[in-house]
Amino acid sequence: MTVETTGAAQRIAESTTARASDYMALLKPRVMSLVVFTGFAGMVVAPGTLHPLLTIVAVLCIAISAGAAGAINMWYERDIDALMERTRNRPIPAGRIAPNKALAFGITLNILPVLTMGLLLNWVAAALLAAAAGFYIFVYTIWLKRRTPQNIVIGGAAGAVPPMIGWAAVTGSITLDSIVLFLIIFMWTPP
Repeated sequence: MTVETTGAAQRIAESTTARASDYMALLKPRVMSLVVFTGFAGMVVAPGTLHPLLTIVAVLCIAISAGAAGAINMWYERDIDALMERTRNRPIPAGRIAPNKALAFGITLNILPVLTMGLLLNWVAAALLAAAAGFYIFVYTIWLKRRTPQNIVIGGAAGAVPPMIGWAAVTGSITLDSIVLFLIIFMWTPP
């Protein structure tokens, strides 16, 4: 069997074995749920109100962006995920989703919620959403995770931004109160 034939067989196997549940697993739903909870909490305590439909849009944008960052995290860490018992059955190392498809999925899902948040709510919240995803992908995943055990402490900043995003979704601003919400989550993350 040639390399070309093997590659074609692998692509066919990947296309037939990937299920919606595999793409959902890329989104790291447990992590996503914490981000959604703290983002919603930021909306609840912010002064002002949002139309219920816009609240749902904001929560979905936060969830999708967090999940998309998780998908890119899994794409980047596919080599070490294949070596660890806990992670070797994830969709990419298990061969159910091709790495390039996971990356495209993550990038697309990172762009859409930022644009949606900006167009339907405000660009301050959208910028915070993009910053949180960018920090998680570039600072935590790519720069820190393989270099220092302090990655969770510093990288915790990405997970501490969602209350600020929720606050900004309602108010259109970053205030000292929203920074305090960030600090509460940031300081809570290491313990």
